[in-house]
Amino acid sequence: MIVKQCSPLAGYLELKSGIDSAVMRVLSGGAYILGREVAAFEEEFAAWNGSGFAVGCASGTDALELILRALHLPEKSLVLTSANTAAATAAAVMRAGCRVCFAEVDGRSMNLTPESVREALSRAGGRVKAVIAVHLFGNPAPADELAEVCAGFGVPLIEDCAQATGARLGGRKVGNFGIAGAFSFYPTKNLGAFGDGGLVTVNDPALAEELKLMRQYGWKVRYESSCNGINSRLDELQAAILRVKLPHLDAANLRRIELAGRYYEKLSGCSGIVLPCKADNAEHVYHQFVIQCAGRDEKVACLAESGIATMVHYPVPLHRQKAYISAPRLTSLEITEKVTAEIISLPIYPELPPEAVDYVSETLSKLL
Repeated sequence: MIVKQCSPLAGYLELKSGIDSAVMRVLSGGAYILGREVAAFEEEFAAWNGSGFAVGCASGTDALELILRALHLPEKSLVLTSANTAAATAAAVMRAGCRVCFAEVDGRSMNLTPESVREALSRAGGRVKAVIAVHLFGNPAPADELAEVCAGFGVPLIEDCAQATGARLGGRKVGNFGIAGAFSFYPTKNLGAFGDGGLVTVNDPALAEELKLMRQYGWKVRYESSCNGINSRLDELQAAILRVKLPHLDAANLRRIELAGRYYEKLSGCSGIVLPCKADNAEHVYHQFVIQCAGRDEKVACLAESGIATMVHYPVPLHRQKAYISAPRLTSLEITEKVTAEIISLPIYPELPPEAVDYVSETLSKLL
């Protein structure tokens, strides 16, 4: 059996008729940038997510950069986040004229903890001006507690929701706990476009307007910049595609949860691996199903020999990468280094057949 780790093509084929129709509607309409499709998608996403406003942009990386720019932080401000995330999180911080720094994560959820953020902010002595909590792999970070810690230090909390569209904490969807939430519509995401795309959720109308200025050169009036913005626009084609996919997202996430449940059932008795975990009040949407085990590279190679594709998200923590090796580490990062050496992302996507999960589980069990 050949098992893909993910399949954007399968998602397209599932909704092919509606997507094709939406694409033709945009192409024949003649408006391709910041038109009716983007405006409609922003309104629909905000309503679906329970947010006051949504502002589309060109990518999830841009979404984070736009938030930081709109906060008008002092130049070279420190922005705290986790190191076991995509480079996009740190890249956005640097592009916004700030400096990234790192704090420790929990060994099971692999998300920032309130304790580590409190320790980091105390050590920083006021130098940290914002915190970015990554909802890693679809598992909500404890954003309610993190927001409380940040408020105690007078620091805004930003949510990186790129991998967690639709995830909930205490019944509320992510993107509603901090000052703003950044979403990605990269094709493999839970809500994926067929190219890059991103969005910011906010509940402050003034911040929403600032973000709209920032995403298009700072224009209030066309060709007149009221601030130094950037070019980061969600295009009409991607917005139209996302409008087709959004009404199906809850069902697709439920399917991911069901497939994850099958993995738990099949792998729960295996020694030598750590299965994903979540808080009791959280709803994980399994953008990835990530296990931890020793001898990771050997097991990845053996699974590949059996026709099973896996991924490692992410093999080298940011503080060990050349671009960010000089970034301050405000707590120990021993747990971060341990989990990044042992993680494997198993195949999971809504269209994955249950028997494929069984095959992956049986093959992995034999390896262990």
